[in-house]
Amino acid sequence: MELSDANLQTLTEYLKKTLDPDPAIRRPAEKFLESVEGSQNYPLLLLTLLEKSQENVIKVCASVTFKNYIKRNWRIVGILVEDEPNKICESDRIAIKANIVPLMLSSPEQIQKQLSDAISIIGREDFPQKWPDLLTEMVNRFQSGDFHVINGVLRTAHSLFKRYRHEFKSNELWTEIKLVLDAFALPLTNLFKATIELCSTHANDASALKVLFSSLILIAKLFYSLNFQDLPEFFEDNMETWMTNFHSLLTLDNKLLQTDDEEEAGLLELLKSQICDNAALYAQKYDEEFQPYLPRFVTAIWNLLVTTGQEVKYDLLVSNAIQFLASVCERPHYKHLFEDQNTLTSICEKVIVPNMEFRAADEEAFEDNSEEYIRRDLEGSDIDTRRRAACDLVRGLCKFFEGPVTGIFSGYVNSMLQEYAKNPSVNWKHKDAAIYLVTSLASKAQTQKHGITQANELVNLTEFFVNHIQPDLKSASVNEFPVLKADGIKYIMIFRNQVPKEQLLVSIPLLINHLQAESIVVHTYAAHALERLFTMRGTNNTTLITAAEMAPFVEVLLTNLFKALTLPGSSENEYIMKAIMRSFSLLQESIIPYIPSVITQLTQKLLAVSKNPSKPHFNHYMFESICLSIRITCKANPDAVGSFEEALFMVFTEILQNDVQEFIPYVFQVMSLLLEMHKNEIPSSYMALFPHLLQPVLWERTGNIPPLVRLLQAYLERGANTIASAAADKIPGLLGVFQKLIASKANDHQGFYLLNSIIEHMPPESVDQYRKQIFILLFQRLQNSKTTKFIKSFLVFINLYCVKYGALALQEIFDSIQPKMFGMVLEKIIIPEIQKVSGQVEKKICAVGITKILTECPPMMDTEYTKLWTPLLQALIGLFELPEDDTIPDEEHFIDIEDTPGYQTAFSQLAFAGKKEHDPVGQMVNNPRIHLAQSLHKLSTACPGRVPSMLSTSLNAEALQYLQGYLQAASVTLL
Repeated sequence: MELSDANLQTLTEYLKKTLDPDPAIRRPAEKFLESVEGSQNYPLLLLTLLEKSQENVIKVCASVTFKNYIKRNWRIVGILVEDEPNKICESDRIAIKANIVPLMLSSPEQIQKQLSDAISIIGREDFPQKWPDLLTEMVNRFQSGDFHVINGVLRTAHSLFKRYRHEFKSNELWTEIKLVLDAFALPLTNLFKATIELCSTHANDASALKVLFSSLILIAKLFYSLNFQDLPEFFEDNMETWMTNFHSLLTLDNKLLQTDDEEEAGLLELLKSQICDNAALYAQKYDEEFQPYLPRFVTAIWNLLVTTGQEVKYDLLVSNAIQFLASVCERPHYKHLFEDQNTLTSICEKVIVPNMEFRAADEEAFEDNSEEYIRRDLEGSDIDTRRRAACDLVRGLCKFFEGPVTGIFSGYVNSMLQEYAKNPSVNWKHKDAAIYLVTSLASKAQTQKHGITQANELVNLTEFFVNHIQPDLKSASVNEFPVLKADGIKYIMIFRNQVPKEQLLVSIPLLINHLQAESIVVHTYAAHALERLFTMRGTNNTTLITAAEMAPFVEVLLTNLFKALTLPGSSENEYIMKAIMRSFSLLQESIIPYIPSVITQLTQKLLAVSKNPSKPHFNHYMFESICLSIRITCKANPDAVGSFEEALFMVFTEILQNDVQEFIPYVFQVMSLLLEMHKNEIPSSYMALFPHLLQPVLWERTGNIPPLVRLLQAYLERGANTIASAAADKIPGLLGVFQKLIASKANDHQGFYLLNSIIEHMPPESVDQYRKQIFILLFQRLQNSKTTKFIKSFLVFINLYCVKYGALALQEIFDSIQPKMFGMVLEKIIIPEIQKVSGQVEKKICAVGITKILTECPPMMDTEYTKLWTPLLQALIGLFELPEDDTIPDEEHFIDIEDTPGYQTAFSQLAFAGKKEHDPVGQMVNNPRIHLAQSLHKLSTACPGRVPSMLSTSLNAEALQYLQGYLQAASVTLL
């Protein structure tokens, strides 16, 4: 694409269309942009638009499109042979890097943020080696004195360096951080000092202060990133400057920076929050060096906590301040600061209890923004909530002062419960705080999977459950006191390992009942609690709650779960759908009587969400539930597969025709499961679809490859003869798919799965004409890029070929490609590499194939190949007896299959659509060692004396000993 006005105009038109709410206009525009993004100059056209367009909407849209384009395509994946070209040509890369920093700095803030993100994505790949002047260019801008520019640089530096907070230590990382510190630490410190001075100068100028405080927040964030891995020498030497200024900023209050907004944190709160984080980092990691400054920070942060109000805007600040105290009180160094009983009482009274209260803002979120509330409360994304921080502080204090703290809080809990009892409808929040306190006191260690794994011995959880939790859940109305209901359900969920099983069984009908609650939080928690209880393990690794114990509740459980999906706000509730999946999995054949109604409801739901799939987890569990329905029913009655096809195929056809990318990989998996259920020939409805599965466009998307390969394997297993007779013209297409897959290092194993199924199931005459070409393609790939994964798959394939067509056919096809090729393959590939093959079935195929080469291939006995006979036998005994060779050459360690860039829906494997492992030699050979002994015996009968003499001259003693063992086990001798 040329950098012409016409192209800029075209691009503007299409960008506009991508903002259109009508999918009929939006989707083609997105497809067009996808089709041109590989063209030269495309990114430069976007940058030109965002610089020169007159319409702000187009500028913003171009900047977002550019950032996403960089995100998808900048990384050059080193693993690709020829299937994924590098979409950004070198000249475009150079031009982008030369122009993007000045363009970012001169753009308005909204666009600056997008470009800043793009720079950090490019920097992640290219900095420092391929973009050495990036830092210098950024640091030089500090001198400009223009804070719009300076903040642009700081924002970019922050998005570039924040990965230091979670990268693993490595020499490469340390070298990069050292380089950054050398260039950046001093200018950053000078900028910090200068900005603080400017804050004093402009103390009465509100607009100047806003810009300066934005800079200080970014500077404080950069401080955190640069100090995270280790304490840099520079910052240790300049600790006085940083800490004194941080401390004075913590205690600063400026009326001009206070906001009237009760929800949104202002700049002052954000800065103080980050400083609390920075102080906590030093207190935890560099306590020795930080010791002199610690007491004044503890005092400042304590004062901050006692004087800050309950408004939502202070939540982040308060939670970070409490987290600072929590990190300090856990360290043995600082234990003395908290030892006094009065200090503990005052922390409990003034910090913990007030921050556990359920505020009006929480109530609002509970009712009106339930999704966010659930995410924070259930999934632990409540890192920044006051309650979570207060809970962490309780845990921290309990580390050294469990007895006194439990004592202080027991008093609080009792008085809160008494308050509640006086007037429940007014004082219900007191009970909520009491439950929260008990939970935070009792839980020492918790995991998502198992709930609480360690509990405080001083709290009687079962007694509290029976006296205070169950009565709420047993009350007649499921809609009364929804917050307390949610608390009670959450209590069961968290302490499911501590509460005795009989109490859990009493809770199950109560939870099922609460699936009908109007409150989204309550019925979601009920579904989640049931799902968690159903996954608990009892003795012998069976489920703790059995299908028999659930028998009385099956109907009401299924009815209420599906009804819950019709409640307002929960039509795509992933917790309910996961509970449906888990219920099916637990109840197994008990659900069969309800399947007709269940599958109808699931297909209706599938049809509805396929119009606009927006909840990936919900969709995944929905397909899992469909697979479970099919599996459970067809296990009891294989003929039922037809009724499932009838119910599902109409929706599947619509999904495939409308190209619903997110669902297509799932549809292929369910179809494979259905097709594998058929015992005889392939039904005609499947054959009609077969040609469409070979269309190249489907194979362009990496997420489609694994399920499509599996589906084609199912076609080959069930209907190879039908394909050979009725669709022979499609065999080249099938081999074309194999050829495409084999060219990619990421997907070559999938190509082999397909090829192995073709060799195993297709009638030999239908693939005769293609066989030689298949081998030539494999050899070309071996020459161009030989990887361990390819070699392993190649070994399994040639041995499967040998099992299917005979050892002589294998030798002949190799030698027809090039004279003596067979010997080269034995010597260079099979003998040295066979130890790398992994997997029981794969090893067995190789063992049977090599046995055939040894005992059923005349040229092995009387040509120049004979010298390879004993080394090959030695390699086979090694395959049986030596540990697997799992070494991988260094340069292959970074082959990451998921790294293929592009607009891809990643492939999500459905657990309940799993494929049974198939053993192609299972019928023929049970024990490959005995099979080897019997085959050698047969060979020695045909040419007496030859085999023992070959063994005695060159097989090593240990291998000979193993071989004697096989012969004895098979009760045969060698003649």
